[in-house]
Amino acid sequence: MGKKISAIVLALLLAASFAACGSAKESSTSVETGTEAVSSAESSEKTETGNAQSVVIDQGSTVVSSANVSSQGAIDASDLFTKRDLTQTAELEGAVYYTLSSGEDISITSAGVYVISGSATEVTITIDATDEDKVQLVLNGAEITNKDFPCIYVKNADKVFVTTVKGTTNSLSVSGTFTEDGNTNTDAVIFAKDDLVLNGLGTLKVSSSDNGISCKDDLKITGGTLVISAKDCGLEANDSISIADGDITITAANDAIHCENDDDYSVGSIYICGGTIKLTAGDDGIHATTIFQIDGGNVTVAAAEGIEATWVQINGGDISVTATDDGVNAAKKSTAYTVLFEMNDGTLKVSMGQGDTDAIDSNGNIIVNGGTINITGQSSFDYDGTAKYNGGTIIVNGQTVNAITNQMMGGGMGGMQQNQGGQMGPGGNQGGPRRW
Repeated sequence: MGKKISAIVLALLLAASFAACGSAKESSTSVETGTEAVSSAESSEKTETGNAQSVVIDQGSTVVSSANVSSQGAIDASDLFTKRDLTQTAELEGAVYYTLSSGEDISITSAGVYVISGSATEVTITIDATDEDKVQLVLNGAEITNKDFPCIYVKNADKVFVTTVKGTTNSLSVSGTFTEDGNTNTDAVIFAKDDLVLNGLGTLKVSSSDNGISCKDDLKITGGTLVISAKDCGLEANDSISIADGDITITAANDAIHCENDDDYSVGSIYICGGTIKLTAGDDGIHATTIFQIDGGNVTVAAAEGIEATWVQINGGDISVTATDDGVNAAKKSTAYTVLFEMNDGTLKVSMGQGDTDAIDSNGNIIVNGGTINITGQSSFDYDGTAKYNGGTIIVNGQTVNAITNQMMGGGMGGMQQNQGGQMGPGGNQGGPRRW
């Protein structure tokens, strides 16, 4: 009798055990993108093992944007954008998936593709990989709200891609005073110490109590919809900012797009060859230390000063500037280049406020070879060096003119002497600007 009771008890225990295993298996959700599901990290910091989730990402077919680049400008842009830079969809085979959870940081230490979904507060995605690693963050309806630290923090990598999925809106915001990471002043919602590429087919919204996106190396934007609201600068980089495509809207209390390296004034360029860009700024709409070059795209600026760089070269595109100081200012920000405003093609429309304001102000030279310049304001041109009008159309307050007249609202005597003589000096950049 005792043996029969023991057998019954054992059978019941085995049945309970099988039922428990079955329940665990049924509760596990698989990733419906063909990749293998992995378990959630048990610590407060998730590593690149990812977590299990049920998500479908419909990227459609692979999308590769074209870039309207040229080798003939002040910046040789022929090899500026790689194929991966211009690819707006991510390769998801072997990708690691994360669902955001409040208070649980994500740590990425190796190359790969990482898909981020969900909504959370007080989360930082930190990338600390090797110098050879390329890391791609795929934002698939991700929302992070922090008080005092970046939502995405690139400490080390070769290059990081932030790619938005088609049909998704992704939101990253920091509302309070940023805290330092050791000696690093992490003052942006996306803060990258290495190369950064923003692309995709979705929307990325960034709201910041300081800078929106900061890159301490080269920053590229090749696609997607980007909306930035910042109490300081919208986009900021040390060495270069290059835009091939995308729908970009920036509202910034300081500069909307700013590129400057305090340790090396031979770099700090901004290049645009496509996209639709709308900038509203309390100071400069676009500020580059060395070169601002545009080969294509549509740029609208409302700011105190529209565009500022040592060498401003317009080779194409449509630019509209409304400013309360200078519309376009070629100023000596770098000794690596001679100060020059150069217009070769495209359209530039400048509307100026009242007072001591100049539509186009060069602390050096002016060359107009082509394109259309349409100015509304009291002072059309102000230059300290020489000016050459070789072609193109210049319209001032509705009237077509055939000369570059120095208004002398804020320029030096050098410009006055050149104008009085009735002859335009040799002009140009001593290093030899490329002529279009």
